[in-house]
Amino acid sequence: MVLLPTLLRPRSLWGFGSCRRLHAGSDSRSGAGISNPAEYCRDFVRKHDYEGYLTSQLYPQRFQGGYFALRALYIELATVREAVSQTTLGQARLVFWRDAMRDIYNNKPPHHPIALAIHDATQHSRLPLYHFNRIIEAREQELHNQTHLTLESMVSHAESTSSTFLYLLLAMLNLPSSTLAHAASHLGVAQSLTTLLRALSFHASKGVMVIPAEITAKHGVNQQEVFTKGGSSHGLEDAVFELATVANDHLLTARDTFKETGGRVPSEAMPVFLAAIPVVSILRRLEAINFNAFDPSLQIRDWKLPWQVWRSYYKGSF
Repeated sequence: MVLLPTLLRPRSLWGFGSCRRLHAGSDSRSGAGISNPAEYCRDFVRKHDYEGYLTSQLYPQRFQGGYFALRALYIELATVREAVSQTTLGQARLVFWRDAMRDIYNNKPPHHPIALAIHDATQHSRLPLYHFNRIIEAREQELHNQTHLTLESMVSHAESTSSTFLYLLLAMLNLPSSTLAHAASHLGVAQSLTTLLRALSFHASKGVMVIPAEITAKHGVNQQEVFTKGGSSHGLEDAVFELATVANDHLLTARDTFKETGGRVPSEAMPVFLAAIPVVSILRRLEAINFNAFDPSLQIRDWKLPWQVWRSYYKGSF
């Protein structure tokens, strides 16, 4: 999907459509999971991450087991905060995974299907342990600080989670390219920010504001008003637009990495960069609803996404 290289304001990420301003744990360890960790992880991703499952189909067959293992672990870690009622319980889960990663690299994986699948993946690919530890550490910080005061803090967190996950996928595919890593870094930030924007209404229902305080303050957003009034809160759409613009800028920077090849990504790396297609979809849909992140349509699956993923894969660009 080719997008315009610049942002047109006000409130247009892509330069078309209306620009008018509106004021307005999985801890289950079944016997089947232990006996067949690969199938457990595949099913886990299929149930909990539609977009991740969709893009998985375009990884080479020999890497799909590793992909599902990595994706399942990423989901497991990302959902710790919502899965527990107390910070100490979340901390315990993360301690388990930190110890599990150490044991995996000592060839003593715990009897947890995801851990067993990760161990198998490490036997076939060189997956740096520090990438796993970086993600776990970021999720631990998230337990204690659910909001970000600055955009810089949010971007740093995105690099430690989404971007680092993409680094693991590149490592799994044996693609140690600094160019690819640079593009993945920016794509990971774009992915993290758009995911948070799509989930803004969910987090607000829990009394958590996912937009950095420096942005909400800039636009006069009253967080308590957002929690009670939702999308009609003063200044919220402006704040959403600003964060979406940052996400779009990172997406464009990721694309610019491949400008010397006409935007084409090396074919062996293309499955990793298919993660950009859901990002594009979310940003387009946000624009279509004037950046009202509380609009229910944002939670509906994009029926065109499978076709867009396949088209992007065969075009070799995102």
